[in-house]
Amino acid sequence: MTRNRAPPRCPSQKNEPERETSVTYDSEKYQSFPCEYCDLVCKTRKGRKQHVRSEHPVLSSDSDEEDLSKTTIYRHSKLTGENVNEDGVPLPLGSAPQSVDANKNAWHPFTNRLEFDFAHYHYVELETSAAKINTALDHWRAATIVALGSDVDERNSAPWSTAEDLYAMIDSIQTGGAPFKTVYLRYNGPKPPINPPAWMTATYELCLRDARLVLEQQLQNPEFKSQFETTPYRQFNSAGDRVYSNLMSGDWVWREADTIAADPATHGSMLVPVVSGLDKTTVSVATGHQEYHPFYLSAGNLTNMARRSHGNGVVPVAFLPIPKVSKRQKKRKEFKTFARQLYHICIQLIFEPLRSGMTTPEIMRCPDGHLRRSIFSIGPVIADYPEQVWLAGVVQGWCPKDFAHPDNLDDPTATRRTHEKTDFLLESYDRAKTWASFGVRDDVVPFTHSFPRADIHELLTPDLLHQVIKGTFKDHLVSWVNDYIYATHPSNKALEIVQDIDRRRLSHRILAFVGFQMVVILLNGPGMIPKP
Repeated sequence: MTRNRAPPRCPSQKNEPERETSVTYDSEKYQSFPCEYCDLVCKTRKGRKQHVRSEHPVLSSDSDEEDLSKTTIYRHSKLTGENVNEDGVPLPLGSAPQSVDANKNAWHPFTNRLEFDFAHYHYVELETSAAKINTALDHWRAATIVALGSDVDERNSAPWSTAEDLYAMIDSIQTGGAPFKTVYLRYNGPKPPINPPAWMTATYELCLRDARLVLEQQLQNPEFKSQFETTPYRQFNSAGDRVYSNLMSGDWVWREADTIAADPATHGSMLVPVVSGLDKTTVSVATGHQEYHPFYLSAGNLTNMARRSHGNGVVPVAFLPIPKVSKRQKKRKEFKTFARQLYHICIQLIFEPLRSGMTTPEIMRCPDGHLRRSIFSIGPVIADYPEQVWLAGVVQGWCPKDFAHPDNLDDPTATRRTHEKTDFLLESYDRAKTWASFGVRDDVVPFTHSFPRADIHELLTPDLLHQVIKGTFKDHLVSWVNDYIYATHPSNKALEIVQDIDRRRLSHRILAFVGFQMVVILLNGPGMIPKP
């Protein structure tokens, strides 16, 4: 039999070093195409190529890594991220990672693998009915009695009494150990004695996960072993210029480490800056234009490459409630105040599990398997401008980071906003003055106000997608083109041109859909055309 060479390498992997192999086989004959980067075996060459591209991509780094030998890195001298044991005692350099508890049942909530395989086989693979599962359990009980004798208690001869017991155990499985839970909130301010607005009596649901468990699960993922940093650092190239790449190489995280290190009890710990992001969105497909307000978290120790390329690099931790009211009620001052306060209370509840770990280090396992004393800090908050206005508690049109006037946002003399300055203004001036002269609202306290070392005005970070890409290349560009058309043509002609552009845009969308239909017909025949 003629043996072929090992399966060809995907073009995207051409820069990877060649791997030696001692076994070759005819992939075409056996319809077996093994992946060269993991243990997966695909049925077709095309399937293997798609798997390699999606699971083993070659990504470029944001940092200047073309000549790492000529860069100099200075690491923080106090928050060093040293390895410790389960009691927090530092380990000698070069110590092996602390082993995971060997007594932990890997099949929990099942007692052993046999129970797991039974449940998986009937519930997942065969999708067996409840009646047939009950019959299978009767056979299990009978086999146990035959094997062990009639003295066996029939009630304990099978792991479940009925299929319903099996379903209950399956429902108790919590993926990742950080399930969503619901917190109910209501308005508790003064109400009209007769017919209060519906939003004053409604119950609002905040769906959230334990932020600490989410970060713990993220940090102990071994897939991030080579893509995380334990210490703030400063990197310089051969010319002496500063190199900024990941969050841990920035100025803010270095200053944060200096502030934390003022407490000697934190020396040797690992700073975990918690990056968050949120953006209200509308899902129109099959939801009736339902609005959602997701909130995301990510450990700032992960590199940009890990956060960009890995599905677990940024994870949803909560969905904020969105009060639904009429346009008339939405303009009422009482509702505006309530909506903003509800917004900040919800975000405060999300970060609440991290509060104790912001002053006292807590032991966490890292991707390399080592345990480290970790201390949390609320890190950059990524949001577009409308979201930043709500987060900072400022008046619409004002800068959420400094006191620059809306008519002069580039004012070089404008000073940065802080919680202390805002408190001073609210204590010294009336509401009208703080609103008109400083862009400060007096009806909401930002969620960061009560957390150690956190100041929302410093932490706000632009949302590049909405503020730069979409804002510049879509919203502004469309506005500029329309303004140019109306400025260079008579009104009737300008309107005709704009309508023609809209028609062309619609026709392109129709052609794109028709093209999709033709692909479906060619691949599957005319019977597979989706029905409207």
